[in-house]
Amino acid sequence: MPGAPQRPAVVSRVSDLIGCTPLLELARTETGSRLLLKLEMFNPTGTAKIRMARAMVTAAEQAGELGPGGRIIESTSGNTGLGLAVIAAERGYTFTAVVDHHACADKLRGMKALGTELVYVDEDGTEELATAAREELAEDMARGQENTVFTEQHNNPANGVGYFPVAHELHEALDGRIDVLIGAVGTGGALCGTSRELNKLMSGFTVIGVEPKGSIAFGGPAHDYYQSGTGTPEGAEIGALVDFALIDEGVKVGDVEAFATCRAVARTGLLIGGSAGGVVHEALTRLSSLPPGTTMVALVNDGGEKYMDTVFDDDWMQARDLLDPEAEREIDELLTKLRGNR
Repeated sequence: MPGAPQRPAVVSRVSDLIGCTPLLELARTETGSRLLLKLEMFNPTGTAKIRMARAMVTAAEQAGELGPGGRIIESTSGNTGLGLAVIAAERGYTFTAVVDHHACADKLRGMKALGTELVYVDEDGTEELATAAREELAEDMARGQENTVFTEQHNNPANGVGYFPVAHELHEALDGRIDVLIGAVGTGGALCGTSRELNKLMSGFTVIGVEPKGSIAFGGPAHDYYQSGTGTPEGAEIGALVDFALIDEGVKVGDVEAFATCRAVARTGLLIGGSAGGVVHEALTRLSSLPPGTTMVALVNDGGEKYMDTVFDDDWMQARDLLDPEAEREIDELLTKLRGNR
């Protein structure tokens, strides 16, 4: 990627490895339209969210809310927690993650390995997503505590700021040739933060937000879903970082389609996470209808290695009526056709 920023050959902190993630051309049409994946799993912890974790901690320090030996508290489905765990370890803070059993087990294990204190909002082992309850508990735990900050990712402006470098990386790598930017909408930080900054660098691109069916940011009906770390479940407030003025189109992708896409993409040699599967599914299904020569960039916010016990486990999928060989076959065929044009 000529002109893309480069990191030093030798760094002194894990967080110095954040950014400069690669672009992979997954598919191309006969008319020259291409789908490029921004592979954020090449960040430390295998996720984009370490970008905003660092930005939120830095903002708290600069505001005088967090000093030496302080404590960070956050409600998380896993990836934000992994990022905060790294930053806390580097800077000498204690980190407490308020979690539920909806999170992938490997994310929870990873946070614990990094020294995180895990506090479960419930102990009954249910897989129900408990975003609202987690947020309330995290806020209560931080209230009135000295040198303690609840980073509150859903409403923290630094979340979006953390993704500004993504816009610069894309703009420099592609010489400003970006027609469509598509990404998942959870807190809104990644897609809206990137698009907000990209608007300062160029114009004329379309932004598509993707959330799970069952999420409410783009309307109802609300119901449970298994894509983790994304969307706005019933009972939770839409995050302040979800800026609808920056999103030209909001779409929903179901768990079956998202996970079938993950499993089909894996057979090309790439492991992507569950919510990334929803983004890639939407991108693939509309790629051939785009004008000739279109460049579509999909933000792939994490890799699939954390989902071996869920998305890539046949028994787990079958037990939840998510396994659909026909859906996988359709994506396989579409990928084969589009990859043959590269």
